[in-house]
Amino acid sequence: MDKKKIALKAVEELKKLYPDALCSLDFESPFQLLAATRLSAQCTDARVNMVTPELFSRYPDAESMAKADVSDVESIVRSCGFYHHKARDLVEMSKALVNEFGGVVPDDIDVLTTLPGVGRKTANLIAGDVYGKPAIVADTHLIRISNRLGLVGTKDPLKIEKELRELIPPEEGNNYCHRNVLHGRAVCDSRKPKCESCTLNSFCKYYEESKG
Repeated sequence: MDKKKIALKAVEELKKLYPDALCSLDFESPFQLLAATRLSAQCTDARVNMVTPELFSRYPDAESMAKADVSDVESIVRSCGFYHHKARDLVEMSKALVNEFGGVVPDDIDVLTTLPGVGRKTANLIAGDVYGKPAIVADTHLIRISNRLGLVGTKDPLKIEKELRELIPPEEGNNYCHRNVLHGRAVCDSRKPKCESCTLNSFCKYYEESKG
């Protein structure tokens, strides 16, 4: 089975398994998703969701966050790890949104990546979840599962994004990435994957190789 067929089969199987494909971060606006995603770097979504209610009650939008004292933001997001960098990025990102975009979160991936602290993973998430544009969010789960399936042979997020854009139908990409997150947490664990019960094992390179 070639990569294109494997990709399409993975799309369909994960769609059956996780029909909702919802983002696991809590948010009420594009700005809040942008901020929450920045906090989620090297931190669990569950932890971020514990932190953002207080953060967004004080700073619900770019305008209010742009005026925030970085030390106050640090005190709120401390448990997310790397809080000095994250707090600074949230404030600087908000200033850029206000000064350059009138407080509105852009819908273009390349434009989004010009914001402080915003990489392609975050930009793709915003473009896909908020604006419904084709997106490939190359997070740790997508990277792991794509390699195990044999769809890619690299851990470089940008290369994976480009390669998967050629394999995954544009209208499926964003939800497919969400489903990879769900599958990575529930089944395709980094250390102890539940291969025997995995719905993808009939076309998984990693499973075939593990059988010896």
